Amino acid sequence: KNFQKWFTIASFLGVREMYSLACYSCENEPSNWNCMSVKKCAETDKYCTTVKTVSRGEPNDYRISKRCAPTCDQNFMDTGSSSIATKCCQFSFCNISGAASVKLSNMVLILGILASFFYIFQFLVLLRENWSLFA
Repeated sequence: KNFQKWFTIASFLGVREMYSLACYSCENEPSNWNCMSVKKCAETDKYCTTVKTVSRGEPNDYRISKRCAPTCDQNFMDTGSSSIATKCCQFSFCNISGAASVKLSNMVLILGILASFFYIFQFLVLLRENWSLFA
């Protein structure tokens, strides 16, 4: 009977150990390909996180950090000169990809700039066509 109790406890501890969280881990890397190291998380860690920072001053100037975390606030912040996206997930190896919302933000920014140029161009063409009305 004692053996059965100890076997049950040992089995439970083994199952907990077997199902602990594991995440990809890296710090401030220029590419997602550099973030393939695996880290076994502490028991208090419940999330795998990916933080991607994009600076708009330099082309392709982005950094990726991945880690285990006890808490996670999934969000997106755009400061104008840079964007920071945090992605959270709760199962092993779920943080393999980068945070996609930063890429989306850059696309929206580019489309906004193109639309502005198009509007200015239309205004200049209209002004040129109607210049004789003002002279």
